[in-house]
Amino acid sequence: MLSFDPNQQTERENYKLLVGSVIPRPIAFVTSMSADGIVNAAPFSYFNIVSSDPPLLSVSVQSRAGTPKDTARNAMATKEFVIHVVDETNVGEVNKTAASLPPEQSEIDLTELTLIDSEIVKVPSVEQTKVRFECRLEQAVELGGTRLLIGRVVRFHIDESIYDNGRINPEILQPVSRLAGTNYAKLGEIFSMKRPD
Repeated sequence: MLSFDPNQQTERENYKLLVGSVIPRPIAFVTSMSADGIVNAAPFSYFNIVSSDPPLLSVSVQSRAGTPKDTARNAMATKEFVIHVVDETNVGEVNKTAASLPPEQSEIDLTELTLIDSEIVKVPSVEQTKVRFECRLEQAVELGGTRLLIGRVVRFHIDESIYDNGRINPEILQPVSRLAGTNYAKLGEIFSMKRPD
């Protein structure tokens, strides 16, 4: 087995080993809003559940050239954001929002996506998603140039087509996950195993 010392490698070398190994990664499509009312939208694959009690989600937002990205800056300023689950029906449009734009321009303008009012937070949501989580910022942890945003879910929005008696149907949701480079993955085969008592 090969062995690598992360301290003897560049950031990009460490990045390639991480994103090529920790797969598949769910994609958070996050909308946030600046103090001037500009809606920022961006996808992030450093995303996961922190807790169900209370309901907390985490999104890790790395800096660009030492400067916090709009998502982190907006979330830390307004204390609100919305996380959407990326699926096969919207991944193409979501990908367009990965473009590097100045803070005064909204990535939504590059897409066919539609903003709608959220119920609790002021940040708008994206209509063309099957799962949305309205979040209030619980904590922002600065880790070097990265901001780990922990959001408390204050409202769940689940499309009726994927909701089944309190559960989510993954085959209808059709989530898309991030691999490395320009590669993504669909859900693929689902199998079950009984957990030990």
